Amino acid sequence: MPELTHRRRSLVLAICCMSLLIVSLDNTALNVALPSMRAELGATVAGMQWTIDAYTLVLASLLMLAGSTADRIGRRKVFKAGLVLFTLGSLLCSLAPNLGSLVAFRMVQAVGGSMLNPVAMSIITNTFTEPRERSRAIGMWGGVVGISMAAGPLIGGLLVDAVGWRAIFWVNLPVGLAALLLTVRYVPESRAPKARRPDPVGQLLVMALLGSLTYAIIEAPVAGWTSPLILLCAGTAATALAGLLLYEPRRTEPLIDLRFFRSAPFSGATVIAVCAFAALGGFLFVNTLYLQDVRGFSALHAGLYMLPMAGLTLVCAPLSGRLVGSRGPRLSLLVAGSAMAASGVLFAAFEAETSTPLLFTGYVLFGLGFGMVNAPITNTAVSGMPRAQAGVAAAVASTSRQVGQTLGVAVIGAVLAAGVHERPYTGTFVAASRPAWWIIAGCGLCVLLVGALTSGPWALRSARRTAARLEDCPADRPSAGAAR
Repeated sequence: MPELTHRRRSLVLAICCMSLLIVSLDNTALNVALPSMRAELGATVAGMQWTIDAYTLVLASLLMLAGSTADRIGRRKVFKAGLVLFTLGSLLCSLAPNLGSLVAFRMVQAVGGSMLNPVAMSIITNTFTEPRERSRAIGMWGGVVGISMAAGPLIGGLLVDAVGWRAIFWVNLPVGLAALLLTVRYVPESRAPKARRPDPVGQLLVMALLGSLTYAIIEAPVAGWTSPLILLCAGTAATALAGLLLYEPRRTEPLIDLRFFRSAPFSGATVIAVCAFAALGGFLFVNTLYLQDVRGFSALHAGLYMLPMAGLTLVCAPLSGRLVGSRGPRLSLLVAGSAMAASGVLFAAFEAETSTPLLFTGYVLFGLGFGMVNAPITNTAVSGMPRAQAGVAAAVASTSRQVGQTLGVAVIGAVLAAGVHERPYTGTFVAASRPAWWIIAGCGLCVLLVGALTSGPWALRSARRTAARLEDCPADRPSAGAAR
């Protein structure tokens, strides 16, 4: 990539942030619209889960492929294709006649989305090469998640109340088109110095693992945990996982380079991303149903109620980016884990839903925790990795986020569905949601413990050793021709 002026680098960062904004805004706004969509399309709790998880599942399955493909054929080229597909998918979602069509069109959106976030992060990593400047850029990138959380419920609620849930997808159209035109004009092309071979077997194994696991979790409350279909899905997931662990190390250029996970900070960032975004997915899902179905709020009123959470995320995300740049990821991770765990305990042990002051306290704590966690995840995932593999490293981090959100909605939705069967939920919702809140608290505790464990001196030494091995390329592989 040619050397760019400060103004050009800032413009590239703004364009990349635009892509993150439409992807994040789409998800947060959609949560507020779930009750309206269910009423019009006649969906069940499982149906609502699929409108979210069909998107995050496809996204998680294709992110690593998109990252490695962008490194190979050109990041700007893949980024432009992603903007086109995401914008087209948004248009199709707004026209969906039924739940099945909506789920299918969400999958089209996800194919485009898979080409945006990891590729944009790779573009940022290769544009901002100085570590401190890169940390600030990543902090601004993380701040966009806060903006989407703040704006998503409000914009979604306003559009649902004024026009209908289909209008949520219209927001993506002008932003996507503007980002596409700016990308063509201002974003330079870049690619890895050495092209990586495709790994179709690894890609199929990833899709089989995530798809079968998610299907089993979502459908098990209805089909039964011991039904043949659910057991088949569980067996498929276990087989796919074993296949990945056995097959990928034998490839010269694997889809998932398992050597990355020899770095304790990288492995920790992966686990933290799964836990944090599982907590976020479950938190938004439970709160949306509670505020609209139990308290009877409109979509806009529900969005306004969640402003304390969104506002804290907006404020804390750039603060966390600066902290990571100046003091490393440890402090941000400890604050994030403590606050998210405390929020979950407040709802699980003290039934914060039944008291508005406690409800808002829980929202503030969760917003503080989630705002602090995103920057250290991203920074740790890409720091220390060779720039030639920046796309793959960023894609693993993004995949972890989407896997977490997918599993969070699937698991917590399944727990909720087991406790509430028919509307209205007023008399049963708080008790039925208590196990879900304990799961969210557990996710926060995991962020705290793993963050403390993988941000110390020994962890940093493991990251340096891993980077050196990766720079040496395939020297420590079992056989350069073991698998092609």
